[in-house]
Amino acid sequence: MKQSVIITAGGVGKRMGSDLPKQYIPINGLPILMHTINKFYEYDAAIQIVISLPSDFIEMWKKLCVQYDFRVVHEITEGGQERYHSIQNALRKVTGDIVMVHDAVRPLVSIQTISNVIDKAKSNGAAIPVLPITETLRKGTKENSQHQDRSLFWCVQTPQAFQLKILQQAYKIPYSLSVTDDASLVEAMGGEVFLTDGNEENIKITTPFDLELVAFFMKN
Repeated sequence: MKQSVIITAGGVGKRMGSDLPKQYIPINGLPILMHTINKFYEYDAAIQIVISLPSDFIEMWKKLCVQYDFRVVHEITEGGQERYHSIQNALRKVTGDIVMVHDAVRPLVSIQTISNVIDKAKSNGAAIPVLPITETLRKGTKENSQHQDRSLFWCVQTPQAFQLKILQQAYKIPYSLSVTDDASLVEAMGGEVFLTDGNEENIKITTPFDLELVAFFMKN
């Protein structure tokens, strides 16, 4: 079965203290997005890679590809108003039987995690990588809260993987603020989502500390 991956790159990361979108910040010799693309190419050189970029930054990305002599084959699709609309646009280009959706700023996803979600999606239709919660959890406000059983909760990562027909059907559901990721959209149409193992290094870079941590992992 052929695989495709949609790599979603949002707008400017204000929490990074920069006007430069997070996915373009260089780390260990390459912009973050290039590291992320390389990871899927490493998994399978024949995989279809579709990246969703805000329209204002497509030309910047093309110039960076020239600057860094980046030659991994990929397709570009223009992002929409919300992540939901960006994925809808990207799905028009997808040709794989299994399609993954991955955050551009998770460059340390492991080959094993990618393999896990693909295998689970092949057999079960929809799969997401997760990690167990290790911290103590409480639910409520600072004034009124209750302890929660952490064994009932999981940290969700990407890539999330789906049989193409399932994800296409899910994206016929109208956009809603209550739908936060692709898995929740599949569940909203009555589908079932299965869990598989993620990897601890698969950090989503959202703060300067995350950036330093990822840099440390890459160097070590």
